Amino acid sequence: MQKGAVYNNDKLAGILEKRSSDDYRFTYTADYFNDSTLPAISLTLPKDKLEHQSSFLFSFFAGLLAEGVNKDIQCKLLHIDENDDFTRLLKTAGEDTIGAITIKELSE
Repeated sequence: MQKGAVYNNDKLAGILEKRSSDDYRFTYTADYFNDSTLPAISLTLPKDKLEHQSSFLFSFFAGLLAEGVNKDIQCKLLHIDENDDFTRLLKTAGEDTIGAITIKELSE
């Protein structure tokens, strides 16, 4: 299982997991979820429930990925399969992202 810690403006918001090729989970941390002053990380991942499940990588997280030539460069330099969006997300979304969300890879 692969997973990453999801931060919103450097505040730990939750954990993103790939449990299998068709089982993705995003779970808010209890502290983040229970703090009404902190926003949901996305409109598609509302704070109305602690855990969100999907059979594919959530579109919000897929939207953080580079495309085109930048994707090709990342895959080549980091030795990542170009079809492995989850690994690419974990390896490239740790800093210098567009917006407030960053993702740090967690070891298993």
